[in-house]
Amino acid sequence: MDLVAIEEIKRLKHRYFRTLDLKKWDEYADCLAEDVDARYGTQAMGEPLHFDGRDAVVEYMSKNLGPGIVTIHIANHPEIDVDGDTATGSWAFEDTVIVPDFKVQIRGGGYYVDTYRRDPDGAWRIASTQYERIYEAMTSLDDTPSFKLIANRWDPSLQH
Repeated sequence: MDLVAIEEIKRLKHRYFRTLDLKKWDEYADCLAEDVDARYGTQAMGEPLHFDGRDAVVEYMSKNLGPGIVTIHIANHPEIDVDGDTATGSWAFEDTVIVPDFKVQIRGGGYYVDTYRRDPDGAWRIASTQYERIYEAMTSLDDTPSFKLIANRWDPSLQH
């Protein structure tokens, strides 16, 4: 068992979510293989999304998860199998998306299934990624009169 590779892949997946949530698009892009095959599905966005290539994924995420949207992704329970310079992995995840302008909060969870590749520069990158939702729920924040966003990294009026 290649424990070093497994640990590097864990760090890769955590960096993928951290850079997505912090909107660090260059670092996020570096988590993905140039030819990544990405399939995302959410009822909130309608039909499943399928992207071929790093540029398409980053363009979509940066345009649709910009500063007007707050996200947090938590991944755990990794199951990673390494075979030389390739690997497969499964991750349980939960995500929260808050859209202040539309007064909506979306929560969900499911399982990611990824493949990974060690590129010629020695770095592991995500070669393919997709997930299956276990649940997704949307709440109107108008229906929750006690809800108040008191901190928001992307809203200068709420920064301390």
